[in-house]
Amino acid sequence: MSLQPSSSSVKMQKGTDEDNFYMHCRATYLTVFKSSLTNITSKQQLCRVLQQAGRNPSQATLNKHWAPTTTKLNFDDFCEILKNEKPTEEHELLMAFRKLDINGDGYISHNELQKVLTSKGEKLTSEEVDAIFVIADTNKDGKLDYSEFCRMVVSTVEQCQAAALDRLESDAKLKRQNFGNHLDSPPKMSLSATLPVPQPPEMQQKTELENTLKKESRSSPRPSSARSRRSSLSNTITMAASSTKSIKLAEATCLQNLYHCCMKGSFFHEEDGVITSLQYRLTVPQTATVYITIHPLNLSQTPEKPSSWMSVDTAILVVSGKDTKEDLNLVCFTESRDKETYGWKGELGAGTYYLLPFTTGCRLRKNTRKSRSNPVTLVTRTDTGELDLTREFRGALSAIFEVIDLDGNGLLSLEEYNFFELRTSGEKCDEDAWAVCKENFDTRKNQLSLQGFMELNLMEASDREGDPTDLWVTLEAMGYNHNLEMVEACPFLIDVYSNEAQCTLQPVSLDAGQRMLNTALQRSITARSEVKTLRGLENVLVYTYRGEHRISTVIANKTNQKVTVHVNNEQSKNCSSSRGMSLFALEVPARTKMVCQHVLPINECQEWVYSCVESIIPCL
Repeated sequence: MSLQPSSSSVKMQKGTDEDNFYMHCRATYLTVFKSSLTNITSKQQLCRVLQQAGRNPSQATLNKHWAPTTTKLNFDDFCEILKNEKPTEEHELLMAFRKLDINGDGYISHNELQKVLTSKGEKLTSEEVDAIFVIADTNKDGKLDYSEFCRMVVSTVEQCQAAALDRLESDAKLKRQNFGNHLDSPPKMSLSATLPVPQPPEMQQKTELENTLKKESRSSPRPSSARSRRSSLSNTITMAASSTKSIKLAEATCLQNLYHCCMKGSFFHEEDGVITSLQYRLTVPQTATVYITIHPLNLSQTPEKPSSWMSVDTAILVVSGKDTKEDLNLVCFTESRDKETYGWKGELGAGTYYLLPFTTGCRLRKNTRKSRSNPVTLVTRTDTGELDLTREFRGALSAIFEVIDLDGNGLLSLEEYNFFELRTSGEKCDEDAWAVCKENFDTRKNQLSLQGFMELNLMEASDREGDPTDLWVTLEAMGYNHNLEMVEACPFLIDVYSNEAQCTLQPVSLDAGQRMLNTALQRSITARSEVKTLRGLENVLVYTYRGEHRISTVIANKTNQKVTVHVNNEQSKNCSSSRGMSLFALEVPARTKMVCQHVLPINECQEWVYSCVESIIPCL
C-alpha cells in the first residue's frame, strides 16, 4: 500500500489552504473596513490592515506596495500583498532582540532599548519606547524579558485573528454580503479547453496562459447568482476561432507612397492595477484619408524569440475637442486587425486630434510570479577597481533607451528624457540641468546618445558607491522585475499614413488623460453595442460590445443611489477577463457609467464562449 498522498487529496488540501487563506484575509480586512468592497486609500490604512493580519511592515515594505502614484488598493491587492509578505514569526523577533542582548542574559534594559530604537533604523520616539515597557515590563524592574515579550506579541496577533474569524462566522449578513471579489470557498478547478502548440510569440506566455485558463474555468459549489438573486441578466455569446490574420489594412507598396509619421510609447501596469501610457496629439493640416495603426514593439534581437508581450492587444481611440468630458467627441477607434497590428482607415478633417492608446489588460497583467531571491547584479568592479555596469544591465538600459526614444532617431531630446524622468522619479530635468548633462555625457545634435545614457546611469551608480537601490527604482518603474524581465510594460509603435498632406504626431502629458481615455472607451462600447436592462431594474443597463476580437461591457446606473453588481463568468469557456477572475463585484455610483470588463480568447485558434450573469447585490 502506497504511503504517498493521492493527487485528489493533494488538490483537496490545496483547496482547503486557499479557502483558509481567503477567509483570514476577509476577516482581517473587515476589522478595519465595513466592506471588502471598500478600498484602501492611504499608506496609513495599509499599515493598519497589514498589522491586523500579523505583519510588521517596515517603511520600505509600505513604500514597495504604496508607490508615490498609488491612490488606492482593493481587497484583491491586499490578498496579493499578504501572499508575498509572510507573518512575523516568534523566532525572527527573538533573533532581533538577541542582537541587542550584549551579555546574553535574556533581558534588555530600558536605556539600551531606547538608545537603539530611537537612533537606528526606523526610529521610534521615546514615548513609543516607554509604551512598549508599560506593556512588557510586568514586574517593573526596568528590564525587558524579550522571550516573554515575543511570545506575548505572537499570542496577541493569533487572538486578534481568531476574534476576527469568530466575528465573521457569527455575523450572517457580513458573511453573505461582503465577499469582495472572492468566493467564500475557492471553486473547484477544471480545464474547459486545451491549449494547442502555440506560435513562437505565444510560447513565452504558455505557462501564464495555462494558469489563467485554469483560473477562468472554475465552477462554483454554491448556487449561481442567476438563481440566488431576482434582478439579473444572463448573456451568452459564442465566438468562432479566429485566424492570426483577419483584415489586411494596407499593402506595403501602397504605404510607401504615402506621407508617414510615427511615434513610440509603452503601456505600464501601475501599482493600483490601472494601465497607463502617454497620449498623443495628431495634427491634420487638411482633409485627408488617413491610416492609423498600433502594434506591440518587438525589442528582441533574436528573430526566433520575439518579446514576450507581442501577444498583448493594443488599440487607439481617436478623439477631438477639448480635454473635458463634456467637449470630448469620439471620432473612431481601431477595430481592424492584421496579425499583431490593429488599425483604422478613414477620412479626417483638418484639425487637431488626440490619440489615446488602450489595452484591455487581459494579457498585460500585474506580475505575480516571484523573482529570484538574489536580484541580477547591476553594478560590478573592473580589474582596476572602478565601477562599471554589468552586461545584463546594459542590455536592459538599451531596451529602455529604445522605448523612450519616442521618435526613433537614436537620440533623446529633452522632451523625451523628461517623459522618462517623470515616469521614474516624478520630476523634470530643467534647461540648466540639461546643459550640464550635455557637457558631461555623450551627445549629438544637442541630444543624448545611447552611450551618454549609459554614462549617466554609471554616474548615478558611482554617486551611490555602487548601491543599486535607485537603479532598481528606475527599472521597476519601467516594468522590469529583479530578473531583468520586462513583465509589467508593453512597448508599442503608432504609425500614421496620409495621402494628401504630412500629418504631425507629438506625445503629450495630459492631467486628464486617464479620464479622457475612460470616457472615450465607454462611448466606443455604448455606441456599437447591444443594450439590455437587468430584470426588475429598468434603470440599470448593461451594454455589450461584440467586436471581431474582443467583448466589452459597460454598466450604466441611472438611479439616484449606488448599486453593487455581482458578475459571474463561471460558464465562459476559453475566455480571459480583464478583471483576472471569474467572479467579482462592481460598485457603480449613482448616475454613472462604468466599464465592467473586457474579455479576450485565451487561445485564438479555438472557439470561445462568453457567458456572463450580472445581478444586483441588494443593500440590507
